[in-house]
Amino acid sequence: MLTLFVSTYFGVCLLLFFFQRSLLYHPTEVPPSRRGSLQTFQVDGASLKVSVQSRDSQNAVLYFGGNGEDVSASLSTFAQAFRNHAIYMVHYRGYGGSSGSPSEDAIHRDAQAIFEIVRTKHPQIVVVGRSLGSGVAVHLAANNAVERVILVTPYDSILNVAKNRFPFVPVSLLLHDTFESWRVAPKVTAPVLILAAENDQRVLPSSTERLLESFSPGVATMVVLPATG
Repeated sequence: MLTLFVSTYFGVCLLLFFFQRSLLYHPTEVPPSRRGSLQTFQVDGASLKVSVQSRDSQNAVLYFGGNGEDVSASLSTFAQAFRNHAIYMVHYRGYGGSSGSPSEDAIHRDAQAIFEIVRTKHPQIVVVGRSLGSGVAVHLAANNAVERVILVTPYDSILNVAKNRFPFVPVSLLLHDTFESWRVAPKVTAPVLILAAENDQRVLPSSTERLLESFSPGVATMVVLPATG
């Protein structure tokens, strides 16, 4: 029985190690009805699709979505909410027709490249990140001058989220993509708004609160949406 238990445990660890990115990233496709908004950005050997609402404005919103999100579905909502901004919604590698495969390093490099392209047309950029994308937004804002940052259901790190989900597995030894937002948050100087969900079961309130405390005093504020998942 002990041998069986140990073998099973190590088998689970091996499965998590080799297939962890299939658990973290869930690529989506853009339906034909929304493909008209897609533009292609050539960055670092990859062709990235970006859903775009063009506007002749100094202002832009750069959006990074969740792990299983088709960001094109929110383009019209963002276009109405940010009427004086051009909207750029990034489809990660492997998502929405973008080439390549997603990884933390690739996503950060792609985000930087797209930011620099957008900045040539729109010098005032609001960065928005939801769930997985909150880590991308924090990292980008920590290394660039942005107008402001909006984080929707953010975490302090994917590593800590994984520890909560797999408490009996040494995820700190297994995880490739940790997205440790808390490490770079002190470098962010733009105003940050955190939107948290009271009943979030994926990103626990303690994780979001730790992220909030990681920013320098006065930089970030948090609003909790009641009775929301």
